[in-house]
Amino acid sequence: MDTKVWEIYIDQLKDRDTREKLDEIRTAFTYGEVVGIPTETVYGLAGDARNSEAIHKIFSAKGRPGDNPLIVHIHSMEQLEDFTEPLDPKVQSLMNHFWPGPISFILPLKGSMLAGNTVAELDSVAVRMPSHPVGHAILEHVGFPLAAPSANLSGKPSPTDYRHVIDDLNRKVYGVVESDPATYGLESTVLDCTQYPYRVARPGSITKEALENVLKETVDRHVSDSEKPISPGMKYKHYAPRQPLAVIEGGLKNNTHIEADDDKKIGIIAPENCRGFIPEGSYFISLCSSDENYREAARNLYAALRRMDKSDVDLIYIHGFPKNDETEALMNRIYKAAGDEVIKDDHL
Repeated sequence: MDTKVWEIYIDQLKDRDTREKLDEIRTAFTYGEVVGIPTETVYGLAGDARNSEAIHKIFSAKGRPGDNPLIVHIHSMEQLEDFTEPLDPKVQSLMNHFWPGPISFILPLKGSMLAGNTVAELDSVAVRMPSHPVGHAILEHVGFPLAAPSANLSGKPSPTDYRHVIDDLNRKVYGVVESDPATYGLESTVLDCTQYPYRVARPGSITKEALENVLKETVDRHVSDSEKPISPGMKYKHYAPRQPLAVIEGGLKNNTHIEADDDKKIGIIAPENCRGFIPEGSYFISLCSSDENYREAARNLYAALRRMDKSDVDLIYIHGFPKNDETEALMNRIYKAAGDEVIKDDHL
């Protein structure tokens, strides 16, 4: 049976029939089903975080490794009291500043309310409060915490539009909410608050510098991928199209190694203002208007990778952006998509 689709756009939240749809979605979660829901980062594949069978369905649908913990989504701070230890005042200040929004906090787990497979049997849990109006409304209407990794096949580019969810998971999950696409386009920043100083377990739209500006103290950079994962996105190859992908380190403008190949069709993902450096005959996807528009590039990255995945190209090159605080999350995802395959800048 095809995956059920509920249409709920932001401007429909007050419509009379939206309440009926929210009731249906809540009933699905209550019976242990999983549903693709919108957030401001990427689409999530959500299930009752307390129900081990629902969580098993998430892992099964995605083909996700069982030692990769899930992020629990809530709609209010009060919900934390049910499954986390009391908050450090510094964590509270960060939540007050950035929530709802694209950041998850790893906190000490309390009690046994959450299913063990939700947290991969760890003694900590990652929690976030989405700001997408429809995603937030679903969480509020449901009333209990939902575990939700990205709603894609494990290892593939994350979904930023409900159609991406259908492409990957039709007939594998009960339902998906058709809604406004993600505005950030990259998964949330994950901050590990179970140790001190706090450390970024996964970079995202909220940067290390932004966190330090609120805390007025240093935050450690993200941990090695070789460690036991305490957060999604730490250990396994992610976000990859089916074709080989390499990063043009330093950017397309500075590189002369990319040439047309009669035997292989080349795909290139780069900013629009790099179009003049594309070898003739290549398939080009514009990532953003200019190589300084990092936010636009982040928002469009996964959609571009998905388009390339569906194309007839044999190999893909992607523009590498300069490494700084603003591009850390973007380049983290690009390098993971490429499996760290890099073509060096001629000027290095």
